[in-house]
Amino acid sequence: MSTRAIKYLNKKGINFKVVEYDHHEKGAEFAARAIGFPLERTIKTLVVDLGNKKYSFALMPGDKQLSLKQLAKACNVKRSAMVDTETAERLTGYLVGGISPFGAKQNLRAVIEESLLKFDNVAINAGQRGIMLIMEPGDIVKALDCDVAGIVQQ
Repeated sequence: MSTRAIKYLNKKGINFKVVEYDHHEKGAEFAARAIGFPLERTIKTLVVDLGNKKYSFALMPGDKQLSLKQLAKACNVKRSAMVDTETAERLTGYLVGGISPFGAKQNLRAVIEESLLKFDNVAINAGQRGIMLIMEPGDIVKALDCDVAGIVQQ
């Protein structure tokens, strides 16, 4: 099984383990349950509009909500807003429920929630519904050159 995300990580020499599951519904909760992985270590990949035709990935723990205010602050913009399904799919080339920050059509800035870095490994989407990658959070930061910030709602 290979997706653009998997090819992207292989090219960068990043280690990961592929886990497949039967995809019946979108969302980190279902994916975490399906692969028997803790929800707080299952990353949801959100696409956010930063204004002026700039967009960002927000990599969030599955059990937390994104603070758009904190994300805007981390990205040095006035405000941020979630994009709609159509925009997320157009920017990434992935279907919602299978969006991966790796190998997206457009090279978007990525911000990872800082609390994820305390875990040995996390699960993140592989770019196709029903496929997750288990990998070290530090490798996500390395692969995406992403920013680390506190972006969860308190």
